[in-house]
Amino acid sequence: MNHIISVMVENKSGVLAKIAALFSRRGFNIESLAVGTTDDEKVSRITIVVNSDESSIEQITKQLHKLINVIKIQKLLPEHSVQRELVLIKVNTENKSRAEILEIGNIFRANVVDVTKGTIMLELTGNSSKISAFEELLKPYGILEFVRTGMIACSRGKKY
Repeated sequence: MNHIISVMVENKSGVLAKIAALFSRRGFNIESLAVGTTDDEKVSRITIVVNSDESSIEQITKQLHKLINVIKIQKLLPEHSVQRELVLIKVNTENKSRAEILEIGNIFRANVVDVTKGTIMLELTGNSSKISAFEELLKPYGILEFVRTGMIACSRGKKY
């Protein structure tokens, strides 16, 4: 089962490496990892998605709490949080297929971010299933490049 862990850390060099090493030492494969500063430039938020059982997640959370640069850890439940990913997809186009690709993009509320004579690049944000469905519909046209960010997530409501 996939688990989403949000970790607030001091924005210092080497903190991400320590956290990734902790997961590696325990034999966990990180499915997704996204890092960015928060509204406080001294604090970064790391969103980690890992596929594991509940007891292993508890173990890793306890180990994370021991790291000196970790400020706060929160396990985000899918039903109590909002999750998003960003994808850039460059698709091969011909004049006859360009309109069809744009229509698929409109259905998914994707933005056109680049157009050349033989390609269209679309940008889409959404949950994992939306992005996967978008990818499947564009495959027949010829995906030239596919770049997907890791998941970011935020708890619903005021609690954090």
